[in-house]
Amino acid sequence: MLLALSVSLLAGLATSIGGVLVVQRRELGREFLAVALAFAAGAMLLISFMQVLPLGIEWMAETYSLAVAEALVFAAFFVGIALVLIIDRALPTSMNPSEIEGREAALHAGDAARNTRLLRSGLLVGLVLGLHNFPEGMATFFTTYHEPAVGVALAVAVAIHNVPEGIAVAAPVYAATGSRRTALWWATVSGLMEPVGALVAAALVSWVVPESVLGMFYGVVAGMMVFLALDEMLQASWRYQTDKHQTIYGMLAGMATVAASLVLFAAA
Repeated sequence: MLLALSVSLLAGLATSIGGVLVVQRRELGREFLAVALAFAAGAMLLISFMQVLPLGIEWMAETYSLAVAEALVFAAFFVGIALVLIIDRALPTSMNPSEIEGREAALHAGDAARNTRLLRSGLLVGLVLGLHNFPEGMATFFTTYHEPAVGVALAVAVAIHNVPEGIAVAAPVYAATGSRRTALWWATVSGLMEPVGALVAAALVSWVVPESVLGMFYGVVAGMMVFLALDEMLQASWRYQTDKHQTIYGMLAGMATVAASLVLFAAA
């Protein structure tokens, strides 16, 4: 359990790197960001469909028939998608990382003024930004807790994604306030909600959820990851790319890397 919590914490803290890049006015190349985000998306998609969903079905099949186990896990899969969709809809567009990644330079005075008003309700902004990353923390924990090799691969993908997400969080805050400290603070806080999500997942495993139902959480986790990969990471990759092939090459590279790592871990 300690490994799973530590992995979630390290993945979450990657948002701080993005925050530092913003306040130091340093830029990563758009090509690099496009490929990195697509790489992370490809990794998460492969893990979700080839590892997490089958694990959930296998777990549930110990209690139910295969047909019932599949029906329950696939239902949970779409519940996971719905949860992330609801959270994403709750974020104001001008501060939503999934809307800003790839468009940081397009922030204008109206966005800054709107964000300044939002930041006066700092607790609300922190809560919503935190909820944005909460599912990733739960996903990383559950996967690492039961399959460390798969969980570490997922955590690497999440960490890669969290760097440009940290940029997307810090950029509008910096534009609105002009404060480097505030921008870095919000970028870090948004990432720290991932280990909070991991702690909630740990509590569910330890105290609340019967083992016979844990397979359902695999379905929820897979749904969360697939939605994040398709709706956020790939969308951001397309906005960053300077050539139409960067996204597809990055995604395929992510899939190939995770596939190779899983084969190597299985053979070890």
